[in-house]
Amino acid sequence: MLQNLLKDPGTHPGAAACTLAEVFAETATDAAAVAFALARIPKSSAPILWVQDRLSRKETGRPYLAGLWQTRPIIMVDLSRAVDVLWAMEDGLRCASLAAVLGEVWGDPPALDFTASKRLAMRAEAAEVPCWLIRRAASANLSAARERWRVASLPAARHPHDAHAPGQPRWSLELFRARGGKPGQWVGRYDRTTDRLHFAAPLRDGAVAKSEGTAGQRAAG
Repeated sequence: MLQNLLKDPGTHPGAAACTLAEVFAETATDAAAVAFALARIPKSSAPILWVQDRLSRKETGRPYLAGLWQTRPIIMVDLSRAVDVLWAMEDGLRCASLAAVLGEVWGDPPALDFTASKRLAMRAEAAEVPCWLIRRAASANLSAARERWRVASLPAARHPHDAHAPGQPRWSLELFRARGGKPGQWVGRYDRTTDRLHFAAPLRDGAVAKSEGTAGQRAAG
């Protein structure tokens, strides 16, 4: 999938490296952060290790795995404390046969300090396994993450065949820290048919986004 990304020359962040990336949800319960991370994971038949802490599970719920477009196995781990989530993620990164490790941590727990993030980054790079950390109700404090994103949902794109149906999902993307790359802002759109993640220049007029989402809002009631 990542080899097929469509990009704007000179502005696209490029394929995600096998390292630690953080995704901050603009709204705590917005699922866009998880969707974006899953769309960036390289396509393979290898399993994904997915770890949630108690507050993430309580506030946003468990993932509805049957509704995901991913067909690979997903190993779900439910834990209570953030420190246990970080330990499970680090331990999972010892396994180079995983497609990715994805963790969800709520807020700014003391266990998630610079040292903990550096350990995750180093483990991911040593095993060559992408590691994604979803942050909700959190501040962008000191971190060793190589990429740091802010992600929010946008109204769906127009459906090509039905004006009353929602089209492809879209997200507002801001890469505000990138080691070896250039920060920027984009509108992301995932195409399930071609299994591609498209990046485009951000919308300059918010009214455009609202008008494109009107049909989808009517369809959803």
